[in-house]
Amino acid sequence: MELRQLRYFVAVAEEMNFRRAAERLHIAQPALSQQISKFEHELRTELFRRTTRRVELTDSGRVLLVEGRRVLAEADHALAAVTHAAHGETGTLRVGFVSSAALSIVPAIALALRESLPGLHLDLREATTDDQLESVGEGRLDVAIVREVEPAPGLTVRPLLRERLIVAVHEAHPLADRGSIGLAELAGERFLVFPRSRVSRLYDHIAYLCHRAGFRLEATQEAVQFPTLLGLAAANTGITIVPESLSALQLPGLRYVPISDAEALSVVSVVCRADRETAPQVAKFLEIAATAPVNVAS
Repeated sequence: MELRQLRYFVAVAEEMNFRRAAERLHIAQPALSQQISKFEHELRTELFRRTTRRVELTDSGRVLLVEGRRVLAEADHALAAVTHAAHGETGTLRVGFVSSAALSIVPAIALALRESLPGLHLDLREATTDDQLESVGEGRLDVAIVREVEPAPGLTVRPLLRERLIVAVHEAHPLADRGSIGLAELAGERFLVFPRSRVSRLYDHIAYLCHRAGFRLEATQEAVQFPTLLGLAAANTGITIVPESLSALQLPGLRYVPISDAEALSVVSVVCRADRETAPQVAKFLEIAATAPVNVAS
């Protein structure tokens, strides 16, 4: 039994007229009649009673109509599922992200994907940039949202946005009410930082900016999580430089002040393996992430 034969049979059974069924199927009526007769011969049973005035289903035909509709519906569903998968519209995509992207960037991309591709499930995994790059290279992640990553052999790196860096200070700090701060003005401050061993790329980037401004980044206290750093700043134990999207975390006694230096930026990128860039799900993610309305304004 072929699906084409079932479609022919169902069309005739629903129309109860060979001419109308042939028009519906866009084939010639004699050809349709021949196909139905061949089908009945293969099944060794009569499906229709034909007279000069009408066509009626036999008992066998009524059973086949019920089962045939079900089979065709399941076949259409399977075909649609395969088509959606081939276009990256279904399945699971393993997405890594740095913690500093969790408040604004990841939610914006996830929402845009849900609206455009509701059948695609995101398996979100928080990790440092270096851990994500390793996981992408070894195939444990499909894509990664990272910071301060340059193009490298075997990787596709697509910048998403250039995010401003800001300073988090206690409200009693002399700089708390400033409209902006130059990096050079932060020389001699007590800095709260994340361990270089855990967040090396962003740490090195901020340390380089401080060096360009004429001073060395000296850590008073280290903490792995951004909320911890901000909590310490809110307790007036020091200041910390963070990406602008972290300003969504509002703590009592904490103020965020923009950095005026033009180069005080952090580049957020999406990374995937070069040989996976055109994979349907990855390609869809890259396309939608590039246009997602990410808002990181203070």
